[in-house]
Amino acid sequence: MKNKIKIQPPLYRRGLQFTAIMCCLLLVTPIKAQLPTAQQLASKMKVGWNLGNTLECPTGETGWGGAYTTQKLIDSVKMAGFNTVRLPVAWFTHSDTVKNVIQDAWLSRVREVINYCIKDSMYVVVNIHWDSGWLENHITVADSARVNARQKAYWTQIASYFKYYGDHLLFASANEPDASNATGMAVLLSYHQTFVNAVRSTGGNNTTRTLIVQGPQTNIDLSYNLMNKLPVDLTPDRLMVEVHYYTPPNFCILSSDATWGKMFYYWGKDYHSTTDVTRNATWGEESDVEKYLNKMKTKYVDNGIPVIIGEYAAIKRTLNYPSDQALHEASYYYFNKYVTKSMISKGIIPYYWDINMGMFNRSTGKLLDPMLRNAIMQGAKDATTDTQVLKYDAIDIYPNPFTSTITLKFDNPDEIVRISIFDMIGRQVETFEKAAIRKTFSIGSSLQSGLYLVKVDCANRSGSYKIIKN
Repeated sequence: MKNKIKIQPPLYRRGLQFTAIMCCLLLVTPIKAQLPTAQQLASKMKVGWNLGNTLECPTGETGWGGAYTTQKLIDSVKMAGFNTVRLPVAWFTHSDTVKNVIQDAWLSRVREVINYCIKDSMYVVVNIHWDSGWLENHITVADSARVNARQKAYWTQIASYFKYYGDHLLFASANEPDASNATGMAVLLSYHQTFVNAVRSTGGNNTTRTLIVQGPQTNIDLSYNLMNKLPVDLTPDRLMVEVHYYTPPNFCILSSDATWGKMFYYWGKDYHSTTDVTRNATWGEESDVEKYLNKMKTKYVDNGIPVIIGEYAAIKRTLNYPSDQALHEASYYYFNKYVTKSMISKGIIPYYWDINMGMFNRSTGKLLDPMLRNAIMQGAKDATTDTQVLKYDAIDIYPNPFTSTITLKFDNPDEIVRISIFDMIGRQVETFEKAAIRKTFSIGSSLQSGLYLVKVDCANRSGSYKIIKN
C-alpha cells in the first residue's frame, strides 16, 4: 500500500519552520540565569579539595611532580566524599606578558579540568594563584597601576570565556596577596575591586556569579584587623572571603628546625609525648583553632558573608627513634579531623591542600591515604551530627597510648549497653555487650599497633574516645 503524503497549508508550514528555527536557537544560544547567592552556595559546598601543584605550576601541569589531570582522578575525589574543588591556576606564564593575552590552548585546558568537576556535580573555585608573583608580591602603590591593568585584562578574558557556566563555577581574585598594613590593604582592595568590575562587565552569568576575595596574606589575624570592607559589588550577596589555615606552622609546614622555632611532631591535648617532649606543640592547638576560626565567624559568617579556608593541611613526617611515629601519625589525623570539624561547625568551607602522591595517586586516581580521607570526612560528619555525648569525666581511660591492654573505668557501668572498637578506616574490630561490661574493664590485647576509636553506647547517648596501641 502506498503512503499518502498530505500537503500542509503554507501558513502551517511556515509555523513549523519558525518553531524549528527557535528550537535550534535555544540549543546553541547560551541562556543567562540568575545564579544563587553566596550564602545559598555556601550551604551546598561541604568539604573541598585542592588540585595542588598542578595547574598553578609556571612550567606546565606536570612541572612540580604532578600528573596530567583526568576525569578518573576527579571521579575518585568525588567518590572520596569531596563536593567542591579548588583549582589553583597560573595565567601569567601562559600568556603574552606584554599584551596580557592568555593563550587559547591554556584556557581550553583549564576548561577541560573544570568540566571534569562539573560533570561530577562538584563546585569549582578557579583563581589566579602565585603565578610568578606578578600580583602577590607587588601589593604596593608604585606597582598598583601596572598590576591593576593586568588584573583587569586577565579576568576579563577568563570571565568572558566562562560567562555562561552555571552556579557550580566560582572565581577567586588571587591566592595569598602579601599585604600586611593599612596601605597594603588599600592597594589589595583596589586589586579586588578591579577583579569584581572586570568579571561583572562581561555579562552573562557573570552578572550574578559568586566571587571570592582574599584577606591580606590570607592570614586570619591580618584579615580580622585590616579587611574591614569588601569591594563594591553592584550585585548584592555574591561575595565570599578566603583565608588559609596552617597553624601552628611548626606542625603544619615546617620541614626543618628554624631559628624562630622547632618542628612540632605531636599536636592535640591527648597526643603529647611523654618521652619526646621537646617536639610537643606548645601553641596552636585546640583552643587556638577555636580562637582563630571564631574571628572569621564573627566578622564575616555571622554577617552573611561566607568564608572559605582555601588551604589547610599538615605534614606527615617519617621520624626516627626515639621519636614516636605512631603518636605523630595519630596527632596528624586528629589535627585534620579536629580542624575540619571546627571549620564546618562555624559555617566555614574547608579545602584540604593536596599534591600528587599525597591523598591520591594523580595518575591512577587511587586513594593512597584512606585514614586521612576518613579523618577529614569524620570531622565533617561530627560537625553536622547533633549527638549527645557521654561526659568525659564519666569514664577514665588509661594508659593511653598503651602497649598491651588499656583499662576503661566507668562511674556508672549499669548505663553502658555496648562498647565497640573501630579502626581508622571505620571497620568494627571488637564489640562487648552489656553482660560483659564491668566497672573496671580491660580491652585491646588482640589489637595490632595503631590508632583506634572506642565507642561507648548508653541507652540515650554515646561517647567516642581515641586510643593508641604502640
